[in-house]
Amino acid sequence: MWRRGTAASAAAAALALTAGSLALVALPGTAAHADPLEQCTATSGAVVAVDFGPFGGGVVRGCDAHPTTGMNLLHNGGFSTAGTAHDGPAFVCRLGNPAFHDGTQYPTPDKESCVNTPQATGYWSYWIAPVGQDHWSYATLGAMSQKPAPGEVEAWVYGGTDVGGTTGSPTFTPDSVRAKGGSPTPTPTPTPTPTPTATGTPKPPKADLPAAARWLVARLTDGDHVYDPSAKAVDYDATTDTAFTLAAAGGQDDTLRKIVAYLAAHTDQYAFPGGPEAAPVPRAVAQLALLAEITGGDPRAFGGHDLIAALTDHVCTAQGKLGACTAAGDFEGATYPVNQALALLALARSGTALPPTAVTRLTSAQCADGGVSSVMIAPGDHCDGDPGTTALTALTLRRAGAAPDAVKRADAWTAAQQKPDGGLWPYSWAGASDTYTTALAAQALKAAGRTDADAAATGWIAARQLPSGGFTTDPAATDADPTATGQAVLALAGTDLAALDHDLHRKPDLAKGSAYLTDPTRLIGGQYYEGFPGFADFGLTIDGAFALAATGSDDKALGRIADFLDQHGKDGNGRTVDDWTNVGTEFAGGGSIGKTALLAEVVGRDPRAFGGQDLIAALAAIICTAPSQAPDTACAAQGNYRYATSVFSQSLGIIAQLRAGDGAHATEPVRYLTGLQHADGSWPSLIPAKGDSDVDSTAMAAMALDLLPDDPAARQAVDRAVAWIAGKQLADGGFPGASGDSTNSTALAVQTFSLRAGQYGPAISRARDFLAGQQNTDGGFNVAAAGQRGSDVRASTQVLGGTVGTSFGTLKRPVAAGTPQPSGSPSATASPTSTGSPTSTGSPTSGASSTGTPAPTGTSGASAPGVTDAPPAGAGDGGAPGGEVRPVVADAAAPNGSGLAHTGSDAALPALLALALLLAGGTAVAVSRTRLGQGRHR
Repeated sequence: MWRRGTAASAAAAALALTAGSLALVALPGTAAHADPLEQCTATSGAVVAVDFGPFGGGVVRGCDAHPTTGMNLLHNGGFSTAGTAHDGPAFVCRLGNPAFHDGTQYPTPDKESCVNTPQATGYWSYWIAPVGQDHWSYATLGAMSQKPAPGEVEAWVYGGTDVGGTTGSPTFTPDSVRAKGGSPTPTPTPTPTPTPTATGTPKPPKADLPAAARWLVARLTDGDHVYDPSAKAVDYDATTDTAFTLAAAGGQDDTLRKIVAYLAAHTDQYAFPGGPEAAPVPRAVAQLALLAEITGGDPRAFGGHDLIAALTDHVCTAQGKLGACTAAGDFEGATYPVNQALALLALARSGTALPPTAVTRLTSAQCADGGVSSVMIAPGDHCDGDPGTTALTALTLRRAGAAPDAVKRADAWTAAQQKPDGGLWPYSWAGASDTYTTALAAQALKAAGRTDADAAATGWIAARQLPSGGFTTDPAATDADPTATGQAVLALAGTDLAALDHDLHRKPDLAKGSAYLTDPTRLIGGQYYEGFPGFADFGLTIDGAFALAATGSDDKALGRIADFLDQHGKDGNGRTVDDWTNVGTEFAGGGSIGKTALLAEVVGRDPRAFGGQDLIAALAAIICTAPSQAPDTACAAQGNYRYATSVFSQSLGIIAQLRAGDGAHATEPVRYLTGLQHADGSWPSLIPAKGDSDVDSTAMAAMALDLLPDDPAARQAVDRAVAWIAGKQLADGGFPGASGDSTNSTALAVQTFSLRAGQYGPAISRARDFLAGQQNTDGGFNVAAAGQRGSDVRASTQVLGGTVGTSFGTLKRPVAAGTPQPSGSPSATASPTSTGSPTSTGSPTSGASSTGTPAPTGTSGASAPGVTDAPPAGAGDGGAPGGEVRPVVADAAAPNGSGLAHTGSDAALPALLALALLLAGGTAVAVSRTRLGQGRHR
């Protein structure tokens, strides 16, 4: 790909090209209740685009000058929506607009009944692109929760997506449907201002990026590398370039994974051919580091090497080393500016500070006219600008935020080299344009915001594609060329190596997981989960609420759960949440009260008046002032909450108090918790400590102390905790728990890593990939990677809550109070086994728990161009979709603390024991007693 150097790519790759071939049609009129498209500009209002292509139409745009939510934007933009009988109006099952078939909603009933949640192979998916973003992002919130920013563009597209939305994105670029005008900082230019309407820009010829990707894949040997028969050796550069291209084009993830694995296995041969004592090959190191960064890997741990250190450790301090250093600031052996730029780009993408001398060395290759030389020159040497090198230099420095004046001059020089037909010559005396050079220039022109010049260049490039899918080097050539094809795909995809992101790690399907949790066979009466037929598991119910709050998938279900607890709703045996917390009694537990107070805070209610109780005052009242005297075991030490016999429970109480602003009373509990941290940064599971170290407890303690950002000791404790957890990640991305390779522990680790997301991005991606692999077809999750398969409600609540990556300390999803609760159970006999998962039964320490892990925030959504500007109409509402519980009396924490989170004790336990005796005999009672003995640990 790098004939003389540069790289560009994008996850939206195949999209921009197809979009370019579609017509942009202006609608003649607008509906009375819609905002005219003119009211949306680049800095105000928001535009939504819906692609009716699968139904024989084109892309229709709508505007909302003052949008409040994504759903509001749809309705005020002139679109009508319909939900499903299962999920309600919040899940967009059908869309219509008067601009297409008189407003008929699609898919029509004969194609999709919209009774149940549609399959992931065919539904309206939701996509967003904020101001300045040139690619689509799969929405992490549902349309009812997404808050469009001024100038944002949103899209809905019908079809299939994979987990996390890495495929199925719109086939048009955000800029092709974005509102024009309203630029906050207009920059004077010597050229006339381009026409503001998309219809004024000529569309490039249509290109087929998937075909180009297939052509490149067909050239691979063994499906994972490029072999050069003339050299009788593997062409590692070409192999890496192919990977960049496939990442940009999309649709070839299986092959891309194989290539990445092959390169990781051959890193020594490619980048370190001289062995550990010799300097590495900087170009190869940079290429591999960029590949890791683009595909969601870790450039500091790729192929057994820290690639970032391999670059920073080999910056020349002076000329020498047998020509490997042409001057101070060279990456040893770089030789050409393009390789220098690649190395700097790899460092910039990793978040590493760039060596100042290395930046200066690159900018010293810039000529007086703004072009950049293709060779490393010394001051006073003749300087002839090279378009490809100039483009890559500008992309690199722009990404790094370095040398802005050099970037500006490089951009201007590149634009000046463009010929009337849109192409660029590879050098000043070439006499004809070529694909490689024009593609690199197009990437730089797009990044610089020169949209007309970019459109002209990509139009020229698209005309070079052959029926085989490959691209020729120039108009006169008749054979496809892999280097030209690689750069062409990047340019036509609308991306470059500085911007391309194509994370190969899977992500859990939040919508399917939420639908699993809210299924009426599990969520009894839509209000609670059962731990045993007729008996609500209040801790698990709160876990479910945390999950729904984190995913933002079903506010109605979240509201019903909150109302049930807040309004003293009763289960089938007349029990309320107070019977679980024992608030106001001598058996009040810090973990259960803290967890309930935290729920109130998460849903935007007052923990000082939740369920008729001041839960914050209740917590303050049960802070131990001294250890209990035997046989009383309520207090382990001063600062411990009564009956908080696990670090998990202690942390919940602290989080609730700190979120409520009661830092004064939380001082002693914080001091006690901090004192439990081991020297290695971990926390034990149980209180009093038994000498163990536990991922779950360490994660919860870190989230609690992270609420004290102004306390240096707390910050240090969190840093040490996160680092300890990172060291426990298993080869498959999961984390150890009581049940083995645990989904619950992995989800908690994701939440904790998110406290320091900038440092632990690759670890988060690997953990989410593991969790996605544990999600079943029904949307629920296994308890662990090994053992009996099948979805478990408790594991599912905790995975959904954790995988989003929002700390319990900051999770917030306000829902308004609803209607008063009826007395008694809403449907005490609705389910003979409540949430009974066949895979959950009979494993007392497999991962269940009544206090589980709270959760963070996320959901998804859509869009495309034969663009029609729609007549907006009325408004509307919507949301998005939601585990099973093992039928046991109480869930105990395993001694090593790796079971699912559990806190509190239940005042109705004698009744549960009696029922267990009736149903299962003495064996059940023995099990129950064993578990009750540990029940307060979590």
